[in-house]
Amino acid sequence: MEYISVKQFAEKYGVSERTVRNYCASGKIDGAFLTGKTWNIPEDSVLPQKRKKKPSPLLLRLRKEKSNRLKGGIYHHIQIDLTYNSNHIEGSRLTKEQTRFIFETNTLGFTTENTRIDDILETVNHFRCIDFIIDHAGEKITESHIKQLHLMLKNNTSDSQKAWFAVGDYKRLANEVGGEKTALPEEVHKQMKALLTDFNAIKKVQFDDILDFHVCFERIHPFQDGNGRVGRLIMLWQCLQNAIVPFIITEELRFYYYRGLQNWGKTNGFLRDTCLSAQDNFKSLLNYFKIKFNP
Repeated sequence: MEYISVKQFAEKYGVSERTVRNYCASGKIDGAFLTGKTWNIPEDSVLPQKRKKKPSPLLLRLRKEKSNRLKGGIYHHIQIDLTYNSNHIEGSRLTKEQTRFIFETNTLGFTTENTRIDDILETVNHFRCIDFIIDHAGEKITESHIKQLHLMLKNNTSDSQKAWFAVGDYKRLANEVGGEKTALPEEVHKQMKALLTDFNAIKKVQFDDILDFHVCFERIHPFQDGNGRVGRLIMLWQCLQNAIVPFIITEELRFYYYRGLQNWGKTNGFLRDTCLSAQDNFKSLLNYFKIKFNP
């Protein structure tokens, strides 16, 4: 039997070392034992499961429609609308109709001279990322989950062919966003670990907690590219996880969204109002599909 330390277990599951020690002391991790003051944890141990929250009506509907591959429902709408808008914000040249055609038929249908292979691949990959979130929405988000989203998003793209790009892993080269410096590569793991630990410790997640996490994530900018899309996917996950109505940042809201990101911490209302406006649009959809939500 191989054993790992409290620190290694904490990093593996994205929790604090203090939490792991409490699990060990209360007997919640089978086979863990003390040597002096040091806990030894079986390598194959898993994170103790807390009582699961009951999935929201929206999450239940998404899982049902995903399983049945139902067209024309809320699952179908989220896949197309979130994928198109999130990719378009980052420079994709695919139209919404092309995005819809790819989702519905798994073919492109028609192309233009400006159609890029990476745009097609990242569209298909983004659909799979949303499926991954729906399947795992009840789980606490870890660094491994976030890296998996990046790996799925960038799978088989031209970036995945670059040795320095590190698809599915944190960046290796320093980068900027909007002319602002971000976390250096050697700082990313520490900052991401702290960000996730703080978020996962919140007992009742509020709307602003999700926005604050998103801003911090984008300012860390943990990946070489794809940070915006991964960040917005995480917001969907956090909303579904906490029974908060999701929201989709559309092309029309792009300017206000970027302004909100830049001013968070000084004028939080910019981002909050933008996202609440997007949430109101989503609530209209829930009403149309007769899906209950907390007002």
